Amino acid sequence: MGKVRSGCNANPGGVIKTVEPGGLGQKLGLRPGDRLLAVNGHPLRDVIDFNFYTAEEELEIVVDRGGETFVIRAIRGYGEEWGVEFEEPVFDGIRRCTNRCEFCFVNQLPRGLRPSLYIKDDDYRYSFLFGNFITLTNLTEEDWERLAEQRLSPLYVSVHSTDLALRRELLGNPTAPDVLEQIRRLGDLGIVVHAQVVLIPGRNDGPHLERTIDELSSLYPIVQSIAVVPVGVTKFCPPGIRPYTPPEAEEVVAFVLERQKRFRRALKKGLVYLSDEWYFLTGLSFPPAKEYDGFPQLENGVGLSRAFLDEWEEHKNSLPRLSLRGVAACGVMPFPLVKQIAAEFNELTGSQLEVLAIENRLFGPTVTVSGLLAGQDVVETLRGRAWEGVVVIPRVMLDSSGRLTLDDFTVEGMAESLGAKILVVSHFYELAGR
Repeated sequence: MGKVRSGCNANPGGVIKTVEPGGLGQKLGLRPGDRLLAVNGHPLRDVIDFNFYTAEEELEIVVDRGGETFVIRAIRGYGEEWGVEFEEPVFDGIRRCTNRCEFCFVNQLPRGLRPSLYIKDDDYRYSFLFGNFITLTNLTEEDWERLAEQRLSPLYVSVHSTDLALRRELLGNPTAPDVLEQIRRLGDLGIVVHAQVVLIPGRNDGPHLERTIDELSSLYPIVQSIAVVPVGVTKFCPPGIRPYTPPEAEEVVAFVLERQKRFRRALKKGLVYLSDEWYFLTGLSFPPAKEYDGFPQLENGVGLSRAFLDEWEEHKNSLPRLSLRGVAACGVMPFPLVKQIAAEFNELTGSQLEVLAIENRLFGPTVTVSGLLAGQDVVETLRGRAWEGVVVIPRVMLDSSGRLTLDDFTVEGMAESLGAKILVVSHFYELAGR
């Protein structure tokens, strides 16, 4: 170690949150609160830079500790783990979205929720790290150079339409570049794409959807999957945007499934996939897991219900007798599926759990997924109800800490309001451990 004066001081660097015992970070004397500024002369913009540049064997790391800057020189063994977690994944600030999509869900959020929910990110680094969808409309030449150097693949891209004029209209961005040209350029860099098309009734469906899917599929294998998702509509949505009706949904489903069959014959994979909402809207059964081709867009709600059903089948026969009493809360849309599994759970374990569909008062009745339920919605539905026992809520209602709902209700606060024990699970079989 030695003190240095470094031009890297202008770079924000990344602040270490934790250092695990036994990792390389601890061996080198790194501590929580240390700010890592550069590795081998490369300023660190984010955790991607850190992972990329520390892949070398010989390392020279510039560290700021309480305003004092010094250098650590080290040899990293092959596969040696750092055991270091940073406070934030990007060190120079998240890239914000500058588009003005009229259907943007963030713009539909009511006031008074936690500040982080109002951040509209459009950052290719978050796309690479976490699967967030981006529009590619804010990439600079410096970004393209970095993509070429580090081969950040896959990326998740919101396309909505491949018709340039229509896409610009949907994004509210008259200068948005041609997304097909951008995807081709990514392919030239060895980067693959998972695309999504958010459909708005009467806007980008029908012939527009046909063109979008055909043009995206022509870029296979750069485009590895295409998800078709219905627009999310809250009570705060601007006029002119509405949910799909069941008959309209049936038309979309029929078209997508026809294209999927065609792709499966030609490419040996479905390529285009429907999000779960379409199956709930039309009452169709969910396809078997093999038809999701490895679930490339599971976090986008494509195949979650199938995975949920299959996971239940895998675990249900090993459940002990539990004799639980109480209620299980869920959104209106998955209610039939949750009720079906709860009935099996009750029969297998001797329990008496009643499933309740909770209407979304925060966003309005058109928002029916469990993940957007507010704590107050659950409390108001259950308060004063003549029942006893536990209250089971889905894990997707809570933030990453597992404690807060969208309206900042804590699990403990819900339990106090209801005078009941709250059990948080992702699946019914997890109740065996409670």
